[in-house]
Amino acid sequence: MNQITKHPLQALGYHFIDPAYLPEGVDEYYIRNQQNPRRRYRQLTAYEIETLVRNNNTSDNWNHILVDDAFDPGLVKNCHFYGLVRIGKLEPYYLEFHNLRLAVGLYNSTICSSDIGDNVVINQVNYLSHYIIGNEVIITNVDEMATTDYARFGNGILKQGEPESHRIWLEICNENGGRKVLPFEGMLPGDAYLWSRYREDEVLMQKFVAFTSQAFDHRRGYYGEVGDRTVIKSCKIIKDTRIGSDAYIKGANKIKNITINSSAEAPSQIGEGCELVNGIIGYGCRVFYGVKAVRFIMASHSSLKYGARLINSYLGNNATVSCCEVLNSLIFPAHEQHHNNSFLCAALVMGQSNMAAGATIGSNHNSRGADGEIIAGRGFWPGLCVSLKHNSRFATFTLIAKGNYPAEIDLRVPFSLLVHEESENRLKVMPGYWFRYNMYALARNAWKYQERDQRTEKMQHLEYDFLAPDSVNEMLEALKLMAYSAGKSFYQHQHTAANSSDENYLELGKQLLEQKDPALQQIEVLYEGLEHSSRKNIFIKITEGYHVFKDMIHYYGIKNLLADINADMDPSRLHRLFQEARMEAWENVGGQLVPVRYREQLIQDIHAGKLSSWDALHQRYQHWAKQYDEEKRCHAAAALLALYDLTPEQVDIRLFTHWLKKFLQIQQWIDRQIYLSRKKDYDNPFRRMVYDNEKQMEKVLGRIEDNPFIRLNQQISQQYQQQVQQIIQAWQAHVA
Repeated sequence: MNQITKHPLQALGYHFIDPAYLPEGVDEYYIRNQQNPRRRYRQLTAYEIETLVRNNNTSDNWNHILVDDAFDPGLVKNCHFYGLVRIGKLEPYYLEFHNLRLAVGLYNSTICSSDIGDNVVINQVNYLSHYIIGNEVIITNVDEMATTDYARFGNGILKQGEPESHRIWLEICNENGGRKVLPFEGMLPGDAYLWSRYREDEVLMQKFVAFTSQAFDHRRGYYGEVGDRTVIKSCKIIKDTRIGSDAYIKGANKIKNITINSSAEAPSQIGEGCELVNGIIGYGCRVFYGVKAVRFIMASHSSLKYGARLINSYLGNNATVSCCEVLNSLIFPAHEQHHNNSFLCAALVMGQSNMAAGATIGSNHNSRGADGEIIAGRGFWPGLCVSLKHNSRFATFTLIAKGNYPAEIDLRVPFSLLVHEESENRLKVMPGYWFRYNMYALARNAWKYQERDQRTEKMQHLEYDFLAPDSVNEMLEALKLMAYSAGKSFYQHQHTAANSSDENYLELGKQLLEQKDPALQQIEVLYEGLEHSSRKNIFIKITEGYHVFKDMIHYYGIKNLLADINADMDPSRLHRLFQEARMEAWENVGGQLVPVRYREQLIQDIHAGKLSSWDALHQRYQHWAKQYDEEKRCHAAAALLALYDLTPEQVDIRLFTHWLKKFLQIQQWIDRQIYLSRKKDYDNPFRRMVYDNEKQMEKVLGRIEDNPFIRLNQQISQQYQQQVQQIIQAWQAHVA
């Protein structure tokens, strides 16, 4: 039975804070006055009260209606006031927004204990309770807009007297809640990653709970807020919601326990049919057309559209999810998922990712319990109708071809194409696929992500280049894996009783791959440990992949060293660059790449109390960002040494000049690959057949010669060409 209680009418609008939680010596408005410490108000004059009554307004106590000196009572009609209501300027203007024109004033509304800013429109609001409204705000045609005294505005905290069961958690990365985190306003992808990842560290977990708890006031009595110039129209229920300035909310069904960050520089918008409960929405976000989001965080400048469902998940910056369903996932920045029949569940997706139509990434129905996980490195791209099983892990920039993948997968080779060949009942891995067949998309995406990074406050430095310490480290390890696989497969093919050691396999495979031995084309090179099954899985085009990896590692190394090398540099400094080389493990912390020792030191400092708040942790992220270029340069030098198995002392001017020339050759190859991979769309007869003639195709697609990204890449390539030529010419005397 519904518990409906009766109270005296004269109590409506009062006793907002339960007396048990009201400190001695203050009234129920003490927090409200802290939230809105504006100029002094005055009481109504007898004339103003008369005018208000004549305009069919009522109040339980006209002495509790306080106004600004520039208050015009003629602009208040058919309103019912309860409790203490404070009203700013009301002047004879109308406000216009997107062709919506409404007279300033309060009309046809019930208002309980709220503060109204200057020149506000409140029209047809059936119930407005305990809100602080900013200046020049438009609120029209809203059924209910109210705040409770225990409002948390989406943060994972408890108010005074609340039981632990009322706390809101985000159960990211794992459906059974084993990696759950407390949401809070300002939570960065790196925060969610660290909290969800290192669960074995109980001290760290306790510290993170403490950070969150101390960041917020646990007192009861906070009012909801609506920032200046915000427009809210045609909504049903808005409850326990804090809204920033310049937001636009139209046609929402329900918004409850939400913080909507918005500003003049980064306004957020909520559109028709949306239902949002228990969440944080970042600056510059877009939520449109029937979205359902429950227990969620949207980082700044992310979007939910067209019926998307986001539940128990964190969506990173500059990401878009449309039409589909995302559950229990942590998604780093720059994620794209646009199709109604794609499904993402219990996954850690490390950014720059794209989910195709029909992709089903994880399900609690393909394992013994709802505790499976998928980890996908940067650039994760499952193709059409891909179905993956928990637990699986994928290296950076993995492209997965259409198919139902029946077993768990551990793919450690980056930039690969993974194919399920059902007719042969095995998986095939083509290493270096992106470099050799789709360089245009790979390079353009890196440029696109950078261009679309709209963050006004870049607390974490996001790496968008596909060649970075994480992917290069994976390529270096993949070279060893491919050499081992080639050597072992060749040896077993030649010998019925394989008796060699792992070291011999590695050395033999390296020799075969370096020499591009045609014998490798005659055998199947097995990829052991790729799949949790007994069937054989193989590498395809392994020799080509091996050499393109070497070229791209070389390119990465020289490209990043060129930032510190110019024609005027004393060549003797070259030795110092390589003396500072550091080959070490790197980690993707919410899209920010850092050496693992940074993260280890961070955790030690949290344990020791040197970092005692989220703000302090975020400052550490910014410190990391300042060190990134230097760390990346040291890693680039180390990658070159590792690639060629050299010590710093073995790198001299002559060798480095040779490396510079090879860099230019690789740059020319990259330019050519970018052009050719795009040109395929123009040359493919099945692509051309929909156009009547060449001119029509150019009108629709544009001329390839005019492609802005190709032209930009050519300009960058020319700059590298000039820089390297100048260095080589300046160093000629030393080389001779």
